[in-house]
Amino acid sequence: MELYLLFVLMAMATVLSPGPGVVMTLSNALRFGLRGTLGGILGIACGALLVAALSATSLGVLLAASSTAFTVMKLVGAAYLLYLGIKLWRAPPFRFDAGTDTHEASLKRRFIEGLTLQLSNPKVILFFLSVFPQFIDPQRPYALQFIALVLTYALLVLLIHSGYALFAHRAKGWLSSERGGRLVNRAAGTTFIAFSALLATARR
Repeated sequence: MELYLLFVLMAMATVLSPGPGVVMTLSNALRFGLRGTLGGILGIACGALLVAALSATSLGVLLAASSTAFTVMKLVGAAYLLYLGIKLWRAPPFRFDAGTDTHEASLKRRFIEGLTLQLSNPKVILFFLSVFPQFIDPQRPYALQFIALVLTYALLVLLIHSGYALFAHRAKGWLSSERGGRLVNRAAGTTFIAFSALLATARR
């Protein structure tokens, strides 16, 4: 039980820390409202489940052991983050008073975006590979412990990102001007580009 609580604290710190997923949730909340964040948050949570599952397979071991595989995955993730950053930089300013674009805020589109974002980051796989073994008791059934930890992480993603979305939604009045909307776009875009550069230059 003590190990589980320690894992929860570590996972909370990881999910709470600023990253591409947090930026996406904040941006979606400001652009599309609370309902517009649901797809992205679900996509990020499901991405965590898939990454955890992959980390338990030979693919996860390959990415951890092979420099070439890690480099390829790293560059793919960096390219995707760079694409998101440029897209936000070129996007028109947020118009909070103009209503929600139902096409842009569609659940499916945001879900795929969140899922792709999570799957494109090799650091997530390495996180599960390095953290999970420390919190699994070899004297107990592996599958049950693995499922419990993965579901806990996914639940924390849902709760914490929902909190971020609520905060951004309530704070959007501060950014209701055209200048404020452009500032949000540029700040989020710059953050994505910075994460892209950090990921591209990251070493194992």
